[in-house]
Amino acid sequence: MRFLFSVVISAVFPLSLLAQARQAPPRLPALPDSSGWGVHVLAARQDREGGVWVGTYGEGIFHLAPDSTRWRQIRSDTTGTSISWDFVHAFAFGPGGEIWYGTVGNGWGLSTDGGRTWKNWTFDQLGPEWQYVTPDGIVTSGGTTLVATADGILVTTDNGATWTAIIDSIGPAAKGPADTALVLLPSEYVLAMSKASRGRVLVRTLHGGVSLYPAGDRWRAEPATVREGEAGLVFLRRRSYVMSRCGLHLAQSPWSCIPRGARTAARASAPAAPQTTWFRRPIDERDNPLIDQTYRYGSTMGGNFQQHQGVEFNNPDGTPVRAIGSGTVVYAGPAERGALTVAVRHDTMLTTPEGRHFVHSVYYHNSELAVTVGDRVEAGALVARVGHTGRATNDHLHLEVHASPTDSVHLIVDSLQRFPPYTTNPELWIEPARGMGIVAGQVWDSAGQPVPGARIYGLRKGEPRETPYSFAETYRDRAHPHPLYKEHFAVGSVPPGEYVVGTMIGARRVWRRVTVAAGRVSWVVFR
Repeated sequence: MRFLFSVVISAVFPLSLLAQARQAPPRLPALPDSSGWGVHVLAARQDREGGVWVGTYGEGIFHLAPDSTRWRQIRSDTTGTSISWDFVHAFAFGPGGEIWYGTVGNGWGLSTDGGRTWKNWTFDQLGPEWQYVTPDGIVTSGGTTLVATADGILVTTDNGATWTAIIDSIGPAAKGPADTALVLLPSEYVLAMSKASRGRVLVRTLHGGVSLYPAGDRWRAEPATVREGEAGLVFLRRRSYVMSRCGLHLAQSPWSCIPRGARTAARASAPAAPQTTWFRRPIDERDNPLIDQTYRYGSTMGGNFQQHQGVEFNNPDGTPVRAIGSGTVVYAGPAERGALTVAVRHDTMLTTPEGRHFVHSVYYHNSELAVTVGDRVEAGALVARVGHTGRATNDHLHLEVHASPTDSVHLIVDSLQRFPPYTTNPELWIEPARGMGIVAGQVWDSAGQPVPGARIYGLRKGEPRETPYSFAETYRDRAHPHPLYKEHFAVGSVPPGEYVVGTMIGARRVWRRVTVAAGRVSWVVFR
């Protein structure tokens, strides 16, 4: 019987293919999913011993040892030896078994004992900059480690005992933990970094690329064209995997983050023209005009922060901040915790069935102001420059848009008020990025009440990659809908296309099919 069975099998599958099947490495086990929506993978790397390290959006690090079939989860907690943050999108490995990781917004860390304990560099060690590590932005070469961030590059040859900063010439010489600062970058905002031949490191910044190389006891730089690499693919244990918002998938196998039954869900309304004329964006296209995708208006970054009253535009110190529309400057000076702030009352007013509303835009955290109270400004006029004054952990513009029934500046800017009463979602007031659309909508429970803090999954947004998009959140008690839309959430700059979007209402998942079109608003209601 044994002989007959082998003959039948070999007749169907050639012996060469059977041998290959026996030699093929087993696929990685599925990542543990506590949310039911899949694990959003931001980074995956294999160490020198064959261990696999996976960085995620909000779930920390998953580690698969070479001789194990079960993932070990490593998360931030209250201990001094845990990782600093659960949003991890960079790994690198040193020659002595060192494990480096980098985060979206809370620095980086190092383990020298296989990931059991960690030394971290966060606000206490870095100051109000250097928190945003570039995706895949840690490189090791021999005993040298380079960490790329939105504020420059930090280099160490002794596992972080000392650092050298590599920065640009525009902003102040923010050295963070470094003793020395070298001006070698065309922009401190680093978008990508990778190892090249002969000890060189290729760096792509917001305003051009350079090739860095050590020369004696210093670093030198030469201009270089650095192309963007292919994102999303990674080679682990002799197999190619796709990193997705719902796990790791074999590159050659079909997969989807959307359940098959959800693809026949009810279709949302067709994309429509906006209900108000859009303002321009406050940051020029040559800089970074894209909104931080992790901390949108009304969101809490998955329960980690207070409800957000505006949106962020991460940019280097000194980047021009432009008025989004014409109007009069009604505030210019320090506000909450000393944040240098400008407020503009716009010429246009919003009329709704409830009455007329004054529209204000407010620009926070600037390094310097270019206007004074009473100045007239037109759309695109310089009003300030990006900085990190006040309660900020990186260089960025925090933009708010208020729709107020009264013309009281005190209700718009108050240094003692963290939650102003008339903020609205700026993404419904300003134009989306070029060629993009907007998705907005509502989530209602069975009693006809809005569902606060519901997560909206299914939209796919790639840029800016340094602040990855995972899900939207419906507003809680401190956020306010647009007076015309009455929305519970809104997401701007969504690429045109067809999406299957879902949320949880009580214990039930509800799905909708959404079409997004450039320059239009797609409205979706979940019940």
